[in-house]
Amino acid sequence: MLEIQRISKTFNPGTPNEVRALTDVSLSLASGSFLVVIGTNGSGKSTLLNAVAGTFIVDAGSISIAGQTITSWPEHRRAKLVGRVFQDPFRGTAPTMSIAENLVLASRRGKTRGLGIAVNRRVRGELRDRIRPLNMGLEDRLDNPIGSLSGGQRQALTLLMASWLKPELLLLDEHTAALDPKTADQVIRLTHDIIQRDRLTTLMVTHSMHQAVNLGDRIMMMHKGSMLHDLQGSERARVRPEDLLSRFEDVRRREQLDGAVAEMLALTYV
Repeated sequence: MLEIQRISKTFNPGTPNEVRALTDVSLSLASGSFLVVIGTNGSGKSTLLNAVAGTFIVDAGSISIAGQTITSWPEHRRAKLVGRVFQDPFRGTAPTMSIAENLVLASRRGKTRGLGIAVNRRVRGELRDRIRPLNMGLEDRLDNPIGSLSGGQRQALTLLMASWLKPELLLLDEHTAALDPKTADQVIRLTHDIIQRDRLTTLMVTHSMHQAVNLGDRIMMMHKGSMLHDLQGSERARVRPEDLLSRFEDVRRREQLDGAVAEMLALTYV
């Protein structure tokens, strides 16, 4: 389904602000798989997701989705294959348009018929049926501007919109990070239900170790733009939040040790 072959990306090359964000990263994700990517700030996890989404073009390597090589495709063209939910609940929707209009836009992606034709009595009934399982009472507020909703309500609708046409790949970019714990749990339950129901191939980035071990069937840990651990099968099934935290701690210790050794060597040759 998703094939990433040795992609690399450097921002601001040749300048004092040069950042090697991805280095020779490869990944193969089977259809229906749910991959959770974790890592510290600057590890490259969000950069990996953005590379797949088409936010930028990679410097080297290739990316394919559903057998189509999309490496050079712009972001808007990839949107035909990819659904995405952002960290910010206020991205991914048109805030001044109604709930109904936003949902119709999602349902008509790639088609040319206008909203005036699409938002009719029959379609409004279908929209209510699709919204009702959210258990937020939004099925009776179809004419409300989506910008008037809470962050949790908006994020739930954004998730519904991103998955409406069952995309080849669903990207979740720390989509509960801006929500309070109770609302985040509600959105995570909805995430699980939609992915399971529609068997969506999913790549999710998160800082939450609990989300990492409770969602998906594979966990990938990144560090400094490279894949550090790839937990699958029985190893993935056994992992606990404290196991992941221990792996992060090991990385921190190694870096501290490497820094101390480098400092000692520097002093030796002074």
